[in-house]
Amino acid sequence: MGKKVADQLVETICRAGIRHIYAVTGDSLNEVNDAVRRAGTVRWVHVRHEESGAFAAAAESELNGIACCAGSSGPGHVHLINGLYDAHRSNCPVLAIASTCPSDQFGTGYFQETDPIRLFDDCSGYNQMAVTPAQFARMLPAALQHAIHRREVAVVGLPGDVAASPCAESPGASGPLPSHGIYRPLDGELRQLAEMIGSAERITVFCGIGAREAHDEVVRLAAMLKAPVAYTFKAKMEVQYDNPYEIGMTGLLGLPSAYGAMHESDLLLLLGTDFPYDCFLPSECRIAQVDIRPERIGRRARVELGLAGDVKETLQALFPMLRERSDRVFLDRQLKIYGALCDDMAAVASKRGSAGNIAPEYVATLIDTLASDSAIFTVDTGMCCVWGARYLRATGRRRMLGSFNHGSMANALPMAIGAAFARPGQEVVALCGDGGLSMLLGDLATIVEYKLPVKIVVFDNRSLGMVKLEMEVSGLPDWQTDMCNPDFESIARAMGIRGFTADSPDSVAEVLAEAFDTPGPVLVNVRTDPNALAMPPKVEFGQMKGFALAMTRLILSGRAGEVVATATSNLKHLCELV
Repeated sequence: MGKKVADQLVETICRAGIRHIYAVTGDSLNEVNDAVRRAGTVRWVHVRHEESGAFAAAAESELNGIACCAGSSGPGHVHLINGLYDAHRSNCPVLAIASTCPSDQFGTGYFQETDPIRLFDDCSGYNQMAVTPAQFARMLPAALQHAIHRREVAVVGLPGDVAASPCAESPGASGPLPSHGIYRPLDGELRQLAEMIGSAERITVFCGIGAREAHDEVVRLAAMLKAPVAYTFKAKMEVQYDNPYEIGMTGLLGLPSAYGAMHESDLLLLLGTDFPYDCFLPSECRIAQVDIRPERIGRRARVELGLAGDVKETLQALFPMLRERSDRVFLDRQLKIYGALCDDMAAVASKRGSAGNIAPEYVATLIDTLASDSAIFTVDTGMCCVWGARYLRATGRRRMLGSFNHGSMANALPMAIGAAFARPGQEVVALCGDGGLSMLLGDLATIVEYKLPVKIVVFDNRSLGMVKLEMEVSGLPDWQTDMCNPDFESIARAMGIRGFTADSPDSVAEVLAEAFDTPGPVLVNVRTDPNALAMPPKVEFGQMKGFALAMTRLILSGRAGEVVATATSNLKHLCELV
C-alpha cells in the first residue's frame, strides 16, 4: 500500500518542528490517528476536550514556535473554536487540522457535517479545505508558512476520504521554508524619532510583548534617556527582570506608578504593544509607536509618529542618533513612587487572612518564592491574573502564559498541559481559579495519563471574583457569582493526582512547600478570601460611586454581613487609593 495523505500530513508537520497533535480521535480523524501511530515521529496527545487541545497547542507554540491541534467533524470543530480564537488573537503559530465528513457528502446535511471555512474564518489567518490529494499537498506547506512566519492560526480542512487516499506530490515546497530578515524603519524616519526624543523633557517607555527579544536594548534606551519603563502584563516576564528603570504595569491589573508616569510624560514611546485599554493611555502627550505589524499602529492612541519594524532592530539602529541625558529628576520621582507602591504591596501580602479566607496576595507571594527561577506559569483569566501580575517576579528565565487578549476562562489547566509537553525539563505551575478549573475539569485526566509534573494551585474563593468586582463597581449587587464547589483535593486524588488542601493561613506555607517538593502532578486547593478585591491604578469617581451604591443595595437586601466582610478584607488596600 502506498503512502496516504494522512502519512504525508505527519511527515510534513514533523519536518516543520511539530512534535504533538492535541486532539480527541474519532471518525474523520481516524486515518490521521493511525498515521501518527505508524510513524512514531509525532505524539498524539489525547485531551478530553478539543478546547483544551487548542489551548495546549497555543501554549506550546508560544514556547517552541509551532504546534498543532485537531478536531473531527461537527462537535470537534465547534469545541476547537474558543481555544483557536485565543491562539489567533495572541499571535500563536498554531496549525489546526479540521477533519470533515466524506467529500461526496458535502452540502447534504450529512451526520455531523459542518463547514470549516465558515466556522474558522474569524479565528484564523489561513483557512482552506482540501478536497483532493493534490490540493492538500500544496495547502499544508502554505498553511505552515502562514502559521510560522505570520504567527497566526492556520486551519486546513481535511475530509476523511481524502486523508485515506494515496498522496500526491506538490509542485511547490514540501514544507515551510526558513526565512529571517532585517525589518526596521528607514533612517529618515528614525531621525524623526530621534528629534522627537531630543525635544522632550519627560519620556516614558511602554513595552508590549513585541519587545520580548529587545530586553537589553530597552534597558539601554532607558539608561540613555533617563526614562522609566512600564509594560503590559503579557510583557512582564520579558521586560521586568534586571531592569533598574522599570515601574510596573498599567491597565486593569497594573499600578498607579506606571499609569502616573505615562500621563505625566510629554513623550510616550510605545514599543511592540497593542495594549487594548485606551482609557489608560494618555491623550495630552506626544506619542511615537514602533510595531512589527504596522496595521496596529495608531489604533489605540493618537500617535504622532508610527514606525514599522522589529523593536530590537529599530532600537539598535536608533542608538547612534541619540544623545545620552543627565537629568534624572523625572525618572527618580517615578522610581520613588514605584518603590513605595512595592513596599505597600509587600505589606498587603503580609496580611495572611483568616481560616477559610486566606489572602490570595499572600498565596501568590509563597508561590513566587517556591517556584524555580525557570518556572513557566499559566494563569486563569480573572483574579488569578491579578495576583500573578502583581506578585510573580520575572527572572529572565521564567515565562507566563494566559488568555491575555481573548480573556477566556479555563485556560490555565490546558495551557499547563501544552507547556509541560513543550518544555519537559522546566517546572510548570498553573494558577487556576475555581471557576476556570471547573469548566475543563476533565483534563486533569490528561495530566494523569501522561504523568505531567504540573503543580496546580486552585484559588478557591467560591466565587467568580472578577465578575463580582465588575458588577459592584457598576453599582450592581453581585448576583449569580457564587460557586458551589466540590472538594478539589478529593477529585484530584480520585483521578490519581496527589492532592492537598490549605484552609488556614498557618498551614498554607507548609502545604505549598510539600506540594512543590512532591514529584509528579500535584493539586493544592487553597481556600482564599472571596471578598479580596484588586484595586486598579485609576479609580474613577463613578466606580467609587457605583461600589458604594452596590454596598447600599446589599444592605437593603439583607446582606449586610457581606458588606462588612468586603470592607474588612480590603482595608489593606486603602494605601493604594491615597
